[in-house]
Amino acid sequence: MNDIRFVVSPRIMGEEKFFGPGIAVLLHRVEEYHSIRQATASMGMAYSKAWAIIRRAERELGFPLLNTTTGGKEGGGASLTAEGKAFLDKYDRFCALVNDHARTDFEAVFGPGASGQE
Repeated sequence: MNDIRFVVSPRIMGEEKFFGPGIAVLLHRVEEYHSIRQATASMGMAYSKAWAIIRRAERELGFPLLNTTTGGKEGGGASLTAEGKAFLDKYDRFCALVNDHARTDFEAVFGPGASGQE
């Protein structure tokens, strides 16, 4: 039983599910690449799907997640808004707390050494 592990993937709900691991990765990639197109390419995600996910989250949250500039001579770009960065940071902190508690509970139920996480 040493090879068993758990996976916890928190999702935040409003009228519908609007924020979870997928959009969090997308936003981290936008931070890394400063480009929605490069972020989606790195994930194998369709550009149009990314925008649909971002728009749904922005509707639910009531604030924009991204600042964008259109292409041209200097090229376009994207960055997180201050509110978007703050929300992503809170989500990351929440996930860390949930996983820490889950790891403790998992070990209490399945025993030490069975806490390898994906």
